Amino acid sequence: MQKKSIILAAFAAFALSACLESDTERAVAGAGAGLVAAELLGTDRAGTILAGAAAGVFCDDVGVCRPVRR
Repeated sequence: MQKKSIILAAFAAFALSACLESDTERAVAGAGAGLVAAELLGTDRAGTILAGAAAGVFCDDVGVCRPVRR
């Protein structure tokens, strides 16, 4: 049950990363999601955090998340 809650929290954090306005904010959110993923999957923390941060930075460039234009 605890793993399910953690997975849902990580998914929610990733989904909400589109609401963030700058690459830096999305990188921090991605790094946090990467840390949660590393703990769940038992992988290398540093590598998974870097992958999450990179996903956060480049998600708007590839069209996965678009910043809100005001």
